[in-house]
Amino acid sequence: MRILFAGTELYPHVAVGGLADVMAALPLALRDLGADLRLLLPGFPALLQAAAPLSPIRQWPDLMGGGARLLLGRTPAGVPVYLLDQPTFFGSGPPYEDRADTPRRFAALSWVAALLGREGDDGWGPHILHVHDWPVALAPAYLAFEPGPRPAALLTIHNLAYQGIFPKTLLSDLRLPPEHFTPADLEYYDQICFLKAGLVHADRISTVSPTYAREIQDPSKGGLHGLLASRRRDLVGILNGVDAGVWTPSGNLHLAFPYDLDRLDRRALNKAALQRELGLREDPDALLFAIVSRFAPQKGLDLVLDILPRLARLGAQLAVLGQGGGALESAFRAAPRRFPGRVAARIGYDTGLSHRCYGGADVILVPSREEPCGLTQLYAQAYGALPLVRRTGGLTDTVLDPDDTRPGGPPATGFVFNEATVADLAGALDRACARYRSDPAAWRTMQRAAMSQDRSWDRPARAYLDLYHAMTARSG
Repeated sequence: MRILFAGTELYPHVAVGGLADVMAALPLALRDLGADLRLLLPGFPALLQAAAPLSPIRQWPDLMGGGARLLLGRTPAGVPVYLLDQPTFFGSGPPYEDRADTPRRFAALSWVAALLGREGDDGWGPHILHVHDWPVALAPAYLAFEPGPRPAALLTIHNLAYQGIFPKTLLSDLRLPPEHFTPADLEYYDQICFLKAGLVHADRISTVSPTYAREIQDPSKGGLHGLLASRRRDLVGILNGVDAGVWTPSGNLHLAFPYDLDRLDRRALNKAALQRELGLREDPDALLFAIVSRFAPQKGLDLVLDILPRLARLGAQLAVLGQGGGALESAFRAAPRRFPGRVAARIGYDTGLSHRCYGGADVILVPSREEPCGLTQLYAQAYGALPLVRRTGGLTDTVLDPDDTRPGGPPATGFVFNEATVADLAGALDRACARYRSDPAAWRTMQRAAMSQDRSWDRPARAYLDLYHAMTARSG
């Protein structure tokens, strides 16, 4: 089975969200199952450096606004990777910054993905073109607009909130046939929608958790619910995994005191070290909550700001690691001054500190209004930091509250609240604090259950491989 993965991120070289982890780990798991897989990514400088040495494959004097070359190299993990070297589009700047050429830069990447899908490279051609999120969602449409043989196309939605919507005046610039600008195809409220084009033309659609696959068909979610509901037979939710070689407390160089299930007492040493590092009061009895997150509205972090006085009255602490600008960032910057010794904030992203938060905090807060899959709660469980989450998307599929357990059933692995309200979050906070203080044995049982969960990429990789085979059988 030959598969071409097309996306825009690759951990750790270009990483904005969970997509980077998926693009790095899922191909390796598929390769272990015998798949012949290659990647296609933008030629961001960090990726050009990581994949060197590079061989030129094709070139275009003008690809939607700039000269371009297609280069072939290998990731540090040994996966063959095509890079679209187009300095005008990818030579600088964050991957998704809002710029005038955004539609052309990602349409160019999608166009190359479709071209590689149809024509292959030096005897290698994919059976499956697997594209990830809106920046490469035009690829299935480009495939459909050209006659002749083509691979089956799978589009994975990592977050429906981002859809790639641009003016219809760009149809010609993006090499899109005007006759396809209709409500049944490319048109979305008189604009071009990259994600809609992919949803219309992909052979199958996947998203990153079973619950999210159901949620995105609801009218309250993202405006494409009708199209997704009409394709429900082609839509599947496959829960993400975690790279156990990266996200583990055992042998972790970022932790002062690595540990595992047999050395769980060492977590207390990491907690004390984290309190010292962040300027929190060194108190082993204080329930230490942590946030590792982008400051995006859908993350529900405004609810946390509203419960800070309650958290302080309970004698708990909060460590915050995140970024995102705006009012949320300003509020979290100010919070340590309001609650000295109880709240600490580090603005930005620090890989080492993120591991230390997972390895030292007692609870990781994930109060998301929406969460397609969520990796934060999976990382937390791997480290024995119990996730406290809202019941939505992949959080529903991965965290079991003590109140939801039954005799002989799966064990509790965290705390869950229902509604995105201060009252519901506060109730879960109270329950976590009460259990931590009144029943240490039950807390330790939950930690062990969380750490013992199967978070590997093997199961999702097998599900994707089954899906690929079903797609090729149907298209053949």
